[in-house]
Amino acid sequence: MIVAENATMRRDLASALRDEFEPFEAGDTAAAIPLLEEHLPELLLWDLRPRASGLRECVELLDALRESDLDTLVIVLSTDAKKTTALQLMDAGAYDYFVQPVDLDVLRPILNRAVEKLRTERENRILRDQLRRKDSLGGIIGGSEPMRGVFDLIRRIAASTTTVCIRGESGTGKELVAHAIHDLSDRRTRPFVSVNCAALPESLMEAELFGYEKGAFTGAVGTKEGRIELAHRGTLFLDEIGTLTPILQSKLLRILEEHSLIRLGGKRVIRVDFRLLTATNEDLEELVRQQRFREDLYYRIHVMPVYLPSLRERLDDIPLLLDHFVRLYCAANHMLLKSVSDDAMQVLKRYPWPGNVRELENTVQRIVLMADGDAITAKDLPKDLVQAAGRESQNRFRIPASGFHLENEVLNFEKRWVEAALQQADGVKAKAAKMLGVNKDKMKYLCRKHDL
Repeated sequence: MIVAENATMRRDLASALRDEFEPFEAGDTAAAIPLLEEHLPELLLWDLRPRASGLRECVELLDALRESDLDTLVIVLSTDAKKTTALQLMDAGAYDYFVQPVDLDVLRPILNRAVEKLRTERENRILRDQLRRKDSLGGIIGGSEPMRGVFDLIRRIAASTTTVCIRGESGTGKELVAHAIHDLSDRRTRPFVSVNCAALPESLMEAELFGYEKGAFTGAVGTKEGRIELAHRGTLFLDEIGTLTPILQSKLLRILEEHSLIRLGGKRVIRVDFRLLTATNEDLEELVRQQRFREDLYYRIHVMPVYLPSLRERLDDIPLLLDHFVRLYCAANHMLLKSVSDDAMQVLKRYPWPGNVRELENTVQRIVLMADGDAITAKDLPKDLVQAAGRESQNRFRIPASGFHLENEVLNFEKRWVEAALQQADGVKAKAAKMLGVNKDKMKYLCRKHDL
């Protein structure tokens, strides 16, 4: 935003900066204030008026910005070359002070650095707020009982060298869990190397994982370290490990057993030391039964499973997640913080979220941009989401035409919750009983009843 009484100066500056920025103009303070509130600019170029009131007006503006929620850096342009004036304004909160005439070749990089500084500070502020929250861990948000169990498990296994398999539906945040384990481990200062096993065909994935020597295949014009080699002394995260082909499974198993590898086209044995974290949204046990996944590799990677609940299983976390994502995307789009109305919250809690947290984040990113006003209401939500939430509410207790066996459904429901509690409690029945709200005798009975 450019604030200057001289219209020619405003137009010339705006024209010169338009290729990198989106400038808009105001002739005085009265015109600038409503534009500041409407456009939320990151930078304000203020032409300091030479008259006596000019300095006072600039200081008043800086005071008002400091007391507001606006993240706007002020750069003062002035014909006054006195250091005392510059120091007074810098002490009042100005980011920089330029003596006119302004050299645009000098001003442009200053503006770019100012924007970068502002955005970095904004991101760091969001991260600090997130770290102070008791309901988050390593970027994972959640205060529900299932997520507290996940957080507790992450903290306990992070300091070990145990191989971890992170399991959960797509979009539940498995890579965030992997990062959290690495960041809390003794290897946190070493590399974290992530590989999506489903991203490349077998031939390319082999070269990506194991590396290659010059001339190993057509197009191999030089030597390249593989992802496994790059993870030496650090953490290797293999996402979607269930998609690895049998050949790659065999090669990975050998590396895990021998702690060494040979690049494609090479002969030299290279020692590797890494902690292995894997993730999958597939039923690995079923893949083993179908002989699509090696049983010996399964036991190698499935030492410590971490089960991430779907968003449907942690509906109490939706308000926390909404608050986090709304803050994130309001800041990213230079908007004042929006609230979420009760009617919108009810719709969002009824929706089944097949895409889990990733789908919720994408939805929030969209509605933050589309919502008018200070609050997100049910009217701002995507129509297909509202309709699906309505159907979910209607169908939640609808009995199928063929009927069903109520007693079996109740037994299955009970067994799933007991299994989940035992998993999150690492098999400690007393802790699982507390999670389920039953006494120890009842817990023993439930375990016998369901053969657990």
